[in-house]
Amino acid sequence: MNQPNRPLFRDPSQETWRLFRIMSEFVEGFETMSQVGEAVCVFGSARMAPDAPAYQAAERLGAGLVKKGFAVITGGGPGIMEAANKGAFQAGGTSVGLNITLPHEQEANPYQNVGIEFHYFFARKVMFVKYCVGMVCFPGGFGTMDEFFEAMTLIQTGKSPAYPVVLFDSRFWTPLVNMMRTTMLEGYRTISQKDMDLFLVTDDVDHAVEHLRTSVDLSIATLRHPTTVEEAAIPQEQRISGEGTRYGKRSRRKWTNFE
Repeated sequence: MNQPNRPLFRDPSQETWRLFRIMSEFVEGFETMSQVGEAVCVFGSARMAPDAPAYQAAERLGAGLVKKGFAVITGGGPGIMEAANKGAFQAGGTSVGLNITLPHEQEANPYQNVGIEFHYFFARKVMFVKYCVGMVCFPGGFGTMDEFFEAMTLIQTGKSPAYPVVLFDSRFWTPLVNMMRTTMLEGYRTISQKDMDLFLVTDDVDHAVEHLRTSVDLSIATLRHPTTVEEAAIPQEQRISGEGTRYGKRSRRKWTNFE
């Protein structure tokens, strides 16, 4: 059986220099995205054609979000990403593409007025999480599922402040939601009932946009930024770190034994 052509050992000197490439992606991302303002991330399949109902809905969603004062952030590629960027771009809003370099080339869609290119998925993902105040997931593949469950994990565990998550297209998402309910919640009890309330399933673009705007406004009204004195009283594990997540409690033990 042929094995992938992959080295057994990595050159430590090369591993160290790679840190600078990682650092440069974070620096560019932070400097650029900090100017975007309130933004909603839109995820979905890169394979969705322009004549698909989901593509057309994503385009309307992008325009609707701009009208409600949001910037739109996508992965910058074709399909649903292109549609959401197109709607935002043509509505005169901020249309952000966080593009990723892939072995099979992903060409950036032309509807971006803010674009960043990433080599590392994890650096790119930090930008999604840190700078979004809401998320919409259209039908998609592994990447869309990755982003959805990443959001669920961060919100469920309290690592990230809660923000509204919308699953668009009930025909696509209902089987997964049913599996969560019957298998994860009722069958194995690996999640709780309140976890099922962390997202909204809808087929209505206007409903999705209004839900996002209302939820974000409510968060702003109830969760104002603490003063310096108030922040000092917040336990360290509850404070928001530089990448937009909470610090959390540190492990009591460190492992350094390589034997």
